[in-house]
Amino acid sequence: MLELTFTAQDIANTRFAISPLGEVVASARVVKDPAAHPLLRPWADEVARRLADVDWRLLSDLVPVPTVAIAGFTCTPPSTSLPDLELELATMRSVADTVRREMDVVGGPRTKRLDALYADPDKGLERLAREVGDYWEAAIAPYWPRIRALLEGEILYRARLLAEGGAQRMLSDLDDTVTWTGDRLRVKHRFVSGVRPLRGLGLLLVPSVFVWPRVFSVSTPPYQPTLRYAPRGIATLWERRELAAPEALAAVLGRTRAGLLAALDQPASTRALAQRAGITEPGANQHLTALRRAGLCTAHRTGRYVLYARTAVAEALLSGG
Repeated sequence: MLELTFTAQDIANTRFAISPLGEVVASARVVKDPAAHPLLRPWADEVARRLADVDWRLLSDLVPVPTVAIAGFTCTPPSTSLPDLELELATMRSVADTVRREMDVVGGPRTKRLDALYADPDKGLERLAREVGDYWEAAIAPYWPRIRALLEGEILYRARLLAEGGAQRMLSDLDDTVTWTGDRLRVKHRFVSGVRPLRGLGLLLVPSVFVWPRVFSVSTPPYQPTLRYAPRGIATLWERRELAAPEALAAVLGRTRAGLLAALDQPASTRALAQRAGITEPGANQHLTALRRAGLCTAHRTGRYVLYARTAVAEALLSGG
């Protein structure tokens, strides 16, 4: 059991972020062992063919399966809430002085590629950055709008819980393996145990599609203590579902608008909703604007994107209440 202890300063510094680099590293585990990740198997089967022409051998060596530990420099905690991949790769290149120490901590057998990284961290990190970029284009970029919408929806959901019940409410249901007791967040961890103070740095919470079904933690300097956990809705991420809404509601609002409301079981962008509804983005935007004016959904800007979410009134209409 890993126990993270909070002070008032830690509560004040707790934040959320999305990490494209973290998704690359976590997804490498899935590609290498798809049978262990049945919810992600549709994605793994699709990208395996594309990755056949991509050299990602150093990245693969750094992400062993089964995964006990991964060197922190491979996916440094993001410094901003919505970094792009290039910013995270720049951060990774800047920590060459930690490579040897972290590789020693992780231990285990080393391939020739890992030996080369250890011998010349600067050159090795340049190779790793190139491999990550190529891997991203083949395996993550085609799905990123869908993945990002789910991750941003998770952060929006957590923000609502914080507003409703404070930090305790926000943290209490992160994952089945995570519980909040007193001033401590307890994580049922396979390989790490003990009490770890957050050192006044707060906790960085990073929702990640590809860490499922596990929770990964970083609590060692120089990084901000970080918890990577699976967001709600992963089971439906790769599904192609028909938009379904109660017939009575469809008769009043129209089938498309009622279907869009039904699709907002998770906050989503205009593009994601348009794809699910089989309509154009301008058409989806027109319907969503009408629903927002009627008080049935709300719009929240996150970076360059706007996510829509159902209101309590819409929830009642859909449930027949």
